[in-house]
Amino acid sequence: MSETWANKILKFNSELNLEVELPSGFVVMNPFKGENAEAIEVISSQFYQKFYSDHRPRNLILGINPGRLGAGMTGLPFTDTKRLNDVCGIPFGGFSTHEPSSVFVYEVIKAFGGSEEFYGRFYINSVCPLGFLIKNRKGNLVNANYYDDKQLYEVVKPFIIRSLKAQVAFGLKTEIVWCLGTGKNFKFLNELNKEIQLFGDIIPLEHPRYVVQYKSRMMPEYVDKFVRLLK
Repeated sequence: MSETWANKILKFNSELNLEVELPSGFVVMNPFKGENAEAIEVISSQFYQKFYSDHRPRNLILGINPGRLGAGMTGLPFTDTKRLNDVCGIPFGGFSTHEPSSVFVYEVIKAFGGSEEFYGRFYINSVCPLGFLIKNRKGNLVNANYYDDKQLYEVVKPFIIRSLKAQVAFGLKTEIVWCLGTGKNFKFLNELNKEIQLFGDIIPLEHPRYVVQYKSRMMPEYVDKFVRLLK
């Protein structure tokens, strides 16, 4: 029997490695090889074995790249430890994270019918499956996006292409892909897709962080919009 989705995803994550020289100031963030790697291996294994131990084809939703408080800490896109415990039913007490984007995504999942229904139909990752950090003016490391710097994008582009192709091989439906981010992420993914021709239509959706940060009063309307377009 062929490998389940869970097996494929866990293997893919364990092999993620970005061996390129990044532009000055940028640091790669690989949660699967960082200081919390052992705990993240436990979290992600439980999560994917629970929701992806099957062979059903799924649709793809792509964010930008992992952030420090979401996938950068749990290894699970748009899933912090609070949602992991309270919504996914996977208890974890190793550390605690609260990620604003996760709040909105799990409101969408709830409206869609719950975690089992949603993850049975969708697979979420990012255009670039590893994240980036850069020091700000105060000397603190903050999130960076793969498209923030032209040199950064050029050196990670081959990695992005390999990663997208590897995930499509899991058994993804490619007629439609949903892109989280209606601005640069949508622009860069469209341009990339013209080159590699992996996907049919790319449908842009507002990035969850944007909704939570700037449109919080309209969150119910955005949840309805996401559910309508995803169905």
